[in-house]
Amino acid sequence: MMNQFLLPVYSVVFGVLLATVTKPKKHLNTKLLLSFSGAFLLALTLFELLPEVYHHLDTKLTGLFIMSGILLQIILELFSKGAEHGHVHVHKNSTAFPWFLFISLCIHSFLEGFPIHEHNDMVYGVLIHKMPIATLVTMFLLQSDYNKLQIATFLVVFAAMTPLGTLISNNAGIAPEYIHIINAVVIGIFFHISTTILFESGDGHKFNLSKFVAIILGVGIAYII
Repeated sequence: MMNQFLLPVYSVVFGVLLATVTKPKKHLNTKLLLSFSGAFLLALTLFELLPEVYHHLDTKLTGLFIMSGILLQIILELFSKGAEHGHVHVHKNSTAFPWFLFISLCIHSFLEGFPIHEHNDMVYGVLIHKMPIATLVTMFLLQSDYNKLQIATFLVVFAAMTPLGTLISNNAGIAPEYIHIINAVVIGIFFHISTTILFESGDGHKFNLSKFVAIILGVGIAYII
């Protein structure tokens, strides 16, 4: 029961630790982890979350809510510049707190906490998804001119948002129908993020065996659990 609250926090902690011991110039492992996380999150969404919302909601409305989630994520990325799928752009010489990045990441993290409950394996998808994001965000924050208190505040609040979303969805007395609607929106968010990770043309559309293996592992493990 407590894992649904603690695992997303652990993923951010692990990401922060990984960022502090990894040289920022070495992005290969982070890219592979992103590919694995994108495939794992997409597969879990298809295997676990999508059938559930279609079972409880009208089919056409469900599609509309999923599309709304895709559009919402596109709007969030106007402010985060794509940090949710591995693109973090922080100006090294800037001392102004990155409010747009902070708020958009917090909204994203808060919403992804809603599908997590004790009968759902989505917590593992969120766990794997947040690790590389936390790593990259931490790397760029540490390279910036923000003070340690600002960086710590950013990461602590970011880590707390997903458990907060889970807590509210489980204990706020929200009608199940509305929970399913929110979950459908989150599916759209997950679809946009995971497909962006998987199909970005960073390698010039060349076949990458390591990335392919990471994707296969992500889908396979998601199917097994």
